[in-house]
Amino acid sequence: MEQHPNAKLTPKGRETLVSRIESGLGVAEAARQMGISRQTAGKWLRRSRSGEGLSDRSSRPRRLARLTPPEVEERVCEARSSMLLAPLGLAATTGVPARTCARIVSRRGMPRLADVDRVTGEARRRGPVTP
Repeated sequence: MEQHPNAKLTPKGRETLVSRIESGLGVAEAARQMGISRQTAGKWLRRSRSGEGLSDRSSRPRRLARLTPPEVEERVCEARSSMLLAPLGLAATTGVPARTCARIVSRRGMPRLADVDRVTGEARRRGPVTP
């Protein structure tokens, strides 16, 4: 990972900080010498002692939000196909939030309501506009 050019502590600087503290220098004094807060120095010392290492942690979430169950997606798609409703109408009918309904419709590749024939419910082709 690329370090910020003005970063106080790079991984090498963190090693220096931890070695100073472990050689007998106090946490507050080592922090003052390195130009960081005592809390930050304590954080890196704690991570070093726990064996976690002195590199930055990943900012990626440990788990993702729950996916919409397949039966709910089917219910939304069935309501969309049979009633030709917009996401707000689908939300009122199915009890699923409108934004979730919009994402399900988009993910399933269903056509926009403007591109659907209201009588048959089938997607209609749009050709070039004649002058």
